[in-house]
Amino acid sequence: MAEFIPPGTRWIDLPAQFPMRRGGTLRGARMAYETWGTPAPGGGNTVLILTGMSPDAHAAANPGNPERGWWEPMLGHGAPIDTDRWHVVCVNTLGSCKGSTGPASINPATGEPYRLDFPELSIEDCADAAAHVVRELGIGKLACVVGNSMGGMVALSLLARRPGIARTHLNISGAARALSWTIAIRSLQREAIRLDPHFANGRYDDGHYPESGMRMARKLGVITYRSALEWHGRFGRVRLDADRMDDEPFGMEFEVESYLEAHARRFVRSFDPNCYLYLSRSMDWFDLGDHCAERPGAASDAHTLAGLESIRVEKALAIGAETDILFPVEQQRAIAEGLAAGGAQARLLSMPSPQGHDAFLVDYARFGPAVRGFLDSI
Repeated sequence: MAEFIPPGTRWIDLPAQFPMRRGGTLRGARMAYETWGTPAPGGGNTVLILTGMSPDAHAAANPGNPERGWWEPMLGHGAPIDTDRWHVVCVNTLGSCKGSTGPASINPATGEPYRLDFPELSIEDCADAAAHVVRELGIGKLACVVGNSMGGMVALSLLARRPGIARTHLNISGAARALSWTIAIRSLQREAIRLDPHFANGRYDDGHYPESGMRMARKLGVITYRSALEWHGRFGRVRLDADRMDDEPFGMEFEVESYLEAHARRFVRSFDPNCYLYLSRSMDWFDLGDHCAERPGAASDAHTLAGLESIRVEKALAIGAETDILFPVEQQRAIAEGLAAGGAQARLLSMPSPQGHDAFLVDYARFGPAVRGFLDSI
């Protein structure tokens, strides 16, 4: 069990008792965040960034931590999210192991990590925790909520649950609900972790750690983060040199296998497995239509559309990659159309990027101008 907290992280305490949507209460919990730029009175120039599943709050270098952030080219002086104009807040999601309270955190009731005693986590809980950060920072109304991937889900939930919290919304490779395809993939990832003999019902330690399960889960994830076009263009059928091949039967033989293995090994010990399980499942459960349905999990297509129509923002942009198989561009189209039906000036921008779901993290030549153009227009 470990938390991986970057230098320069700041915290805001959640209420002494923070109720969770599916039952249970967190006590003594906190949220990690970082900031850039200078806030205007009331926070009218504040942009809130809500992240995907695994990033921390360190989106870019700042005085508290000069290291390169996970979204470095997008944020800073003269960048698409220009910190000379915007005050930017990036929040590490509730349930993470990167500073905010999650399964790897200490349970004050026992003095031990929560592990699987952490309450069931929902996207709505992540949204409520982010809303608390905004309120505690004294921000009356955000200029924009930016949500990437899972953060796009959290952003929609935040806007639905806290009417008036933001003027505009930028949804990047997000979704209003999980699709069966993504549920299937994430289910396999969780199964790989749970069935690792070292998982031990969540009670692993550094010496007995579900490394194989985490490696397989990460490999499955990475495969879906990029497109078939990207994989073929980068690796084709290039084989490993003889001295790099595995000696064991059916071992690694192709360059793409070596890439996946190296990528997975870098990730394995940098993210807590229990946190991975909780955050992964929260995405599967999410359907914005639950805000309109009689009970959670009973939302129909009509409920999901009604959930989007209920959101009140002045302007919105949904950006997606045409090669994204994890959060297909049809989901961003649904967001744009639903928000427009609710009265927003909303549109879809579909990018012909070959990098799939990860395009917003690597294809800055396309995504950078799109983000800059939207923010310049608000």
